[in-house]
Amino acid sequence: MKHFMVNSFVLLAAVFTGCSFEQEAKMVAEPSASTVRLVVLGTVQDAGSPHIACRKDCCRALFDAPDPSRQVTALGLIDDETGKQFLFEASPDISRQTKKLRDMAGRDQELPDGIFLTHAHIGHYTGLMYFGREATNAPGVPVYAMPRMDSFLRTNGPWNQLVTLGNIVLNPLQADSSIELTPQVTITPFTVPHRDEFSETVGYRIEGPGKSALFIPDIDKWERWGLNIEEAISDVDYAFLDGTFFDGAELNTRDISQIPHPFVSESLARFKALPVAERTKIHFIHFNHTNQLLNQDTEEFLAVKKAGMHVAIYGQEVSLD
Repeated sequence: MKHFMVNSFVLLAAVFTGCSFEQEAKMVAEPSASTVRLVVLGTVQDAGSPHIACRKDCCRALFDAPDPSRQVTALGLIDDETGKQFLFEASPDISRQTKKLRDMAGRDQELPDGIFLTHAHIGHYTGLMYFGREATNAPGVPVYAMPRMDSFLRTNGPWNQLVTLGNIVLNPLQADSSIELTPQVTITPFTVPHRDEFSETVGYRIEGPGKSALFIPDIDKWERWGLNIEEAISDVDYAFLDGTFFDGAELNTRDISQIPHPFVSESLARFKALPVAERTKIHFIHFNHTNQLLNQDTEEFLAVKKAGMHVAIYGQEVSLD
């Protein structure tokens, strides 16, 4: 795999600066004038929040009073110099996310200039359906996908109809092979271990003109990856990492061994040895509806802050300049 190039980044967490959470979020969400920006367009696991058929306290009130910030995980990329905007993931919330991306980019164009997919689980690609003729009947949105993901979309309905009708145009990716997305932006996919029933699973390294980011919303366990996650973090400026479950106790109705993820509690214990400047790069994302990190007034949320790390927040913006 291509070696991650080292960049410098220091953003002290509120626990070390004495800032309130609101001040900390403002530091992260409101960078200075930037030409390349990443924006958080969703932080929730595939099935959303509220979660279908859930009777627990975590979802009960949300069925009657939905929280508009609880959208399925996606990142947006804005290059102001070229006027381009891109999505990482095509989530079930893509209708609102493309509108949010357009507004944050300050553009009139409704649809993104390209979409990068990580894998074929429902929260990460099914938003493509809204490009079909039942919805916007899109005119050839570029979709970047790895070989198995590409084959899955070409050979299975209804996704292959999007291809044959020209609603999406598939662009092949190869692991560890970089593409120049714009003169200022380079994207490198890399494979990670996950439940690869229909496609491989990838994370992305996103490089701007001055800074870079890691995006790994899904992985089985850090120790199952062939690379060292600490080294990967050290070589970027931001790391948006799988935070699906805070711990194993929160999911008491399923066999959690069948849906492995690195628990946030495990990640906190593993990453506590990192220097402060390294820990502040970490932003957990992709939260199951049971995960208390979706609530800012919980012990779990405070534990992440005290560890010098971050919880990704809907609408957050970071500069890659």
